[in-house]
Amino acid sequence: MSIYEAVLKNAEPFFAWDVLSWLFIAMILAIVVVLVDLFLSKETEKSTTEATQEKSKIGKIAYFLIFLKFSKSEKYSHRPKIVQWSIELFPVLLLVFVFRGFIFEPFRVPSNSMMPTLLTGDFIVVNKFDYGFRLPITNTKLVEFSKPNRGDVIVFRYPNYEKNPGYSGVDFIKRVVATPGDVISYSEDQLIINGKVSDIKNIGPYKGVDSGQLMNNYKLVQEFINSLPHEILLNPNTQSKKIPEITIPDGHYFVMGDNRSHSSDSRFWGFVPEEYIIGRAIGIWMHWDWNYNTMQFSRIGGFN
Repeated sequence: MSIYEAVLKNAEPFFAWDVLSWLFIAMILAIVVVLVDLFLSKETEKSTTEATQEKSKIGKIAYFLIFLKFSKSEKYSHRPKIVQWSIELFPVLLLVFVFRGFIFEPFRVPSNSMMPTLLTGDFIVVNKFDYGFRLPITNTKLVEFSKPNRGDVIVFRYPNYEKNPGYSGVDFIKRVVATPGDVISYSEDQLIINGKVSDIKNIGPYKGVDSGQLMNNYKLVQEFINSLPHEILLNPNTQSKKIPEITIPDGHYFVMGDNRSHSSDSRFWGFVPEEYIIGRAIGIWMHWDWNYNTMQFSRIGGFN
């Protein structure tokens, strides 16, 4: 058994009850309500044969699923309220499901682990088609466009190798620092990827706001991965967790938080299976720090 198979075998199943799951259930219920009403309705169209009636019903079903209504002229104000609501809500549910399931999905940042790039209370947009098309709910890949690169900030379903109930179905956000086949180590707060030490540049002491005040006077450092810079935070009083030299297995990624001393990442629990990657974080659309009940408008539109 390969390392990849052994690791993936221990991961918790990807499926979890989340917003997309409930949207899908609501869509199915709306369809069922409409179809049951259609078949049980006492008002039937006049027809010459029973076969014609059956064909008419099948046509209505097809028209409803394609155009999200029965017909251009048919009214449904006389139908039960639950049927009316189902007919009206189904197009909205379908639109939201398709948008969140295949294109973009919003997530919120719950902790300081990605500071200074992302703050507690940032609401981010995740591009779900950057790496390819995946089926909603199961995350099964349909078409692949590209692979995650070193330096990408990704959202993924926590593999929960330790089967911790508190982390079941939880989504994490971290930065990819190593891809399949890379040899990586981390020592004295420096990344070594494939034998090359990643360049770093000290910027100065960090000034945190709201929930980030705990990181005041941390070392703000610019780190370079693939020659591209991003900022990280380092504890000036102690070094963050080290890792010995390790090779990333096929189909897996090594991720770390930018706040190196305050991040639960691959250094602690292992690799991220590619099947668990939801998408690439691309921007901030709102910021609300619920610990301080503050909104920072300057955060909107930031991050790339």
